[in-house]
Amino acid sequence: MPYKIRGKIKCDKRTKDLVKRLQPGDIALIDHQDIDSVSAQMLIERQVAAVVNASRSISGHYPNSGPSLLLNAGITVLDNVGASVFEQVKEGEEAEIDGGRLIVGEKSLEGELLTWEVINQRLEEAKRNLDEELVRFAQNTLNYVLKEKSILLDETSLPAIDTRISGRHVLIVVRGEHYREDLASLRAYIAEIKPVLIAVDGGADALLEMGIRPHIIIGDMDSVSDRALRCGAEIIAHTYVDNRESPAVKRLEDIGIKPKVAAVPGTSEDVAMLLAYEKGAELIVIVGSHSNLIDFLDKGRSGMSSTFLTRLKVGPRLVDARGVSRLYGSRPTIRYAAVLMLAVTCALALIIAFSPAVQDQLRMFMFEQKARFWDLWSRIKIGG
Repeated sequence: MPYKIRGKIKCDKRTKDLVKRLQPGDIALIDHQDIDSVSAQMLIERQVAAVVNASRSISGHYPNSGPSLLLNAGITVLDNVGASVFEQVKEGEEAEIDGGRLIVGEKSLEGELLTWEVINQRLEEAKRNLDEELVRFAQNTLNYVLKEKSILLDETSLPAIDTRISGRHVLIVVRGEHYREDLASLRAYIAEIKPVLIAVDGGADALLEMGIRPHIIIGDMDSVSDRALRCGAEIIAHTYVDNRESPAVKRLEDIGIKPKVAAVPGTSEDVAMLLAYEKGAELIVIVGSHSNLIDFLDKGRSGMSSTFLTRLKVGPRLVDARGVSRLYGSRPTIRYAAVLMLAVTCALALIIAFSPAVQDQLRMFMFEQKARFWDLWSRIKIGG
């Protein structure tokens, strides 16, 4: 891994906002404690030269996988340079990482260069803390279950929609771990069954990258592109239940979109599942879902009461397709190749047997080859 990196610095405390502006070779300056796998993958896809983090990329709070993914991709990570870096560095400045220092002009800021030794040590510490974190997470979940029990017991206050869901399959796309690979594995299912496509925030962009337009986009609109929002899908802004001003609604109105509103507790992923369920979906398939301790800690959530209740409610109709791309990787075998060759040979034989035109062409070809052979043989004899 290189220890001296030069590039143009791009700054944003929110990784998901920064990636929209990154170009290959940039140095990404973020303030992201415990970098999660999805954020790391986005940085990798933008082909950044390095990541400078104002916070600790692995705090020891839980074993997050983001920094390991970055190092695996050959991306240098300078860690814990301090929040003041955002006051000292400006967007677009040329910067250099030299060992454990970020150098911008005359300014030099100290950090810690992440190595595999450092990462492994911190991950081991985090694993030792995981039992305690699990207990805390479970307690928070149970405490909030009683407060949010209306999700399970009552009909949720969801907006009327134009897209018909009743009696159809619904595919929900969430921007979670391996969501792109899992979505690609479902391409045949999408083409054949033609499910209603509900994208949660940035899941809409994943669908558009595949050339598929979502029918509905749900979320707080903090990680979806303007292009996706203008693709013609129905837009549902997930807002606060206490009627506070919603950043989602403001963003949409700023670009001329008047959304439908879902003031429902829980995550936008939960709202998508509830919408599909309450509008009468026959089957609900979800990719990129968040359903375990690490998933929720990655998202900065201290509990999963709403998701627990939502899954209890929609469970009989829910198929979680997370990881489907890794379930079975088919590889051509010798037997498969032999069968394929036999099938091709049989097909050619049938074409020749039942097509007079092909037979005539084949006879002509054989005649030409025979004539060339005898011509060559005659020349050899004369020359001899």
